[in-house]
Amino acid sequence: MNFSRVGFLKWVLVILLGVAAVVYKPWTYLPPEWNPWAPLSITDEMTQVTRWKLSQLQQAPQSCVAVLEEAPEGWVDYLDLEDYTPVQGCPLTNVVRVRSSGLDFNSPFTVTCPMLVAWVMFERQQLQPLALEHLDSEVSRVDHFGSFACRNIYNRENARRSQHASANAFDVAGFRLKDGGQVSVLRDWDNTQAPEKSTFLKAVHDSACAYFGTVLGPDYNQPHENHFHLDANGFGFCR
Repeated sequence: MNFSRVGFLKWVLVILLGVAAVVYKPWTYLPPEWNPWAPLSITDEMTQVTRWKLSQLQQAPQSCVAVLEEAPEGWVDYLDLEDYTPVQGCPLTNVVRVRSSGLDFNSPFTVTCPMLVAWVMFERQQLQPLALEHLDSEVSRVDHFGSFACRNIYNRENARRSQHASANAFDVAGFRLKDGGQVSVLRDWDNTQAPEKSTFLKAVHDSACAYFGTVLGPDYNQPHENHFHLDANGFGFCR
């Protein structure tokens, strides 16, 4: 009898909690960056929930474009592209053509929509504040080596496909500043003559790890000595 009574009380408690949840909807009191049911906004702070929402955009092209469409005016200039195959063996899906974000690029590039969302969030939340903190100037332009390249990793014949083959990666070579200064990954990563540039680059590298699945830089290997490789594959591989 005692076990039956305890079991009955547990069921009553479960039912009451369920009713309370339906009536009061406690998740509506969560800030959007912690609410898994709230649509992702490009203005959300980066949290574990935000990262999960970002990962869901890989399989939700329309939702991803909706995030970009809701971005504040001037935050990003892009063209939503239909799926296409620019090179045999490397079809592109869920991609956009990027002209500019809050800053300029040395040339337009094509990248997956989730990568662009992550980039704009990273630019606003980390890159520009770090530039002001360490260099007393905001970034005006990013110099890059591109995003799409139909190839295997390190161009090895028997290697797996690079994330560049699906335009899911972006290689950053350096930054131009609003005050006229320049920062190069190759020249300034360990620049003892201008330690503020080195500190800035290392802070940018480390902070990018919260926004992109993979972040590789000069300390990873020689092929990355002149750029940061950022891509949306995986979760938290930061070297």
